[in-house]
Amino acid sequence: MSENGLRLDKWLFHARFVKQRTLVADLVRRRRIRINDQLTAKVHQAVRPGDVMTLVRPNEVVVLRVLALGTRRGPATEAQGLYEVIERH
Repeated sequence: MSENGLRLDKWLFHARFVKQRTLVADLVRRRRIRINDQLTAKVHQAVRPGDVMTLVRPNEVVVLRVLALGTRRGPATEAQGLYEVIERH
């Protein structure tokens, strides 16, 4: 899926923003994720390098740019290479 991107739930799992992919469905249902200023309605929406994602977490809002897709859920240092934080509130 690298040409078309990676599923949102997989990317958030690889980047260590969620502990389980199934938790992404709850974030989507509660309208907590935007990709390129568009509210996300599907856990299988494609994420591509260059996309800007807004993620509303319990105690913060994180705006980040996707740098890479990743192929696995590796250590935190590897996960941090998948994105750059633009802003945190």
